[in-house]
Amino acid sequence: MKNPVDIAVTGAAGQISYALLFRLAAGEFLGEDQPINLYLLEIPSAMSALNGVVMELNDCAYPLLNRVITTDDPNVAFHNVDYAFLVGARPRGAGMERKDLLECNAEIFSVQGKALNEVANKNVKVLVTGNPANTNALIALNNAPNLKSKNFTAMTMLDHNRTINQLAEKSGVKATDIKNVIIWGNHSNTQYPDIHHAKIKGQNALDLVDNDWFIDELIPAIQQRGATVIKARGQSSAASAATAAIKQMRLWALGTPDGDWVSMALLSDGSYGIEKGLIYSFPVTVSQGEISIVQGLDINALSLEKMKITEKELHEEKEAIKHLL
Repeated sequence: MKNPVDIAVTGAAGQISYALLFRLAAGEFLGEDQPINLYLLEIPSAMSALNGVVMELNDCAYPLLNRVITTDDPNVAFHNVDYAFLVGARPRGAGMERKDLLECNAEIFSVQGKALNEVANKNVKVLVTGNPANTNALIALNNAPNLKSKNFTAMTMLDHNRTINQLAEKSGVKATDIKNVIIWGNHSNTQYPDIHHAKIKGQNALDLVDNDWFIDELIPAIQQRGATVIKARGQSSAASAATAAIKQMRLWALGTPDGDWVSMALLSDGSYGIEKGLIYSFPVTVSQGEISIVQGLDINALSLEKMKITEKELHEEKEAIKHLL
């Protein structure tokens, strides 16, 4: 049996984590031969609920679950961890402006970034799912100067998966028949789901689906999908978010398949003219744990316009919390 790897999950008593933790313990992340230790972080008022989650984890008798540590101290939660799922974030409350939400989360993610900087494994992979995920990842990154920027990503795999499913349903194929979709920009309603380079069973997607459907239906459907889920079930996406988090982290750890790429939000290096220093979603490949932005794609005028809209929003978010970075 392999030595256990250490995995931290924040907001561990929340609904996304409830959908995530049992799957981590079952081996969906790193495989059914890899034992794990779970370090679960919560705020003090949620520790009782978290203890109930741990009871359920124990009652499952997972052979891969070596140890579970619960804490409200990020320095304990992140001590020497190999992977960190930053799920917990302050939700937007009634009457709260977006700037207020950004500032509240800046406090949370600056503390967590500092703790990761001090105590985590220096090769830790940090995935931010708590919204606003891109800017929360930027805050954590800026508070961890001893860690490399490549240690941090924000999750746009959920949007990537949503785009694949919508395209598969429209074209009457399986999700596995779809390759090379892209999510550009922010995990928000300005994101741009791009299928100009997508393939359906090896054929160009836009040769098989109507361009008007792409512009008038697919793009707004993906941009508004989170709100649509909330309207339908009265709560935000949880199981699908947990699935996407596992997938993004697994591909980051184990690599992307040949001939395909995925979407991850990471620190912009200026590729495709996107402002450096923003956490922006790009098409990426991964090999031996190293993320590379796919280069050399032709970008048409429509795509460029939409990529710039979401870039502008990310720039404005960064400016709103600049004094806290």
